[in-house]
Amino acid sequence: MSSSATAPWKQLLLNSINSNSHLKHSTYFQLATVGYNGRPSNRTVVFRGFQDSTNKIQINTDSRSSKIDDLKRSPFAEVCWYFTETWEQFRIYGKVEMIDASNSDPNKLKQREAAWFAGSVRSRLQYVGPTPGIISLNEQPSHDSLDPSAGPVDAFCLLLLDPDQVDYLNLKSNERLLFSTGRSDNDFTVPDERNQLNLKHMRAKVPLPNL
Repeated sequence: MSSSATAPWKQLLLNSINSNSHLKHSTYFQLATVGYNGRPSNRTVVFRGFQDSTNKIQINTDSRSSKIDDLKRSPFAEVCWYFTETWEQFRIYGKVEMIDASNSDPNKLKQREAAWFAGSVRSRLQYVGPTPGIISLNEQPSHDSLDPSAGPVDAFCLLLLDPDQVDYLNLKSNERLLFSTGRSDNDFTVPDERNQLNLKHMRAKVPLPNL
């Protein structure tokens, strides 16, 4: 989909991020892909912002991790992001673009480089360490093993999730909003009465979580 125009759900998400910014874990969310066996594969990743002025969500990852293999087989993923202070959940589904060292597009490589330098030196160290998922008895890399001024190492990969469906749930106001792209114009539809689902009738059947 085109991400040139600001999607109507984006401000909702930015408001949630701001309201929960005092909580360190508020920038963590779950990213689910389709594993090699056709089953869901889920892990926690860190929100690295939106790509420039688009709606694309940035995620940094290791090109040696299993999620890369998953995305090569099926480039679709879903985010589940819950904000504990405001009782809000975002489920964001879309296609993921991978920008690694082998990318031939100079502009994409500049995006990757910008994402690399936006991270702390400590976060960059993980990309010069052992392959994710493999037990290693060696010591973890120290700050001396990485030149802070050097560009991204080969293992660093930038993921861009381009949403085409967003399911927003607010457990405090009992409101659910569904945003999706149209098949013809690639623009997000603004929720109307048909997809603004009132959850009050559900409370008698499904009690709200005790947070």
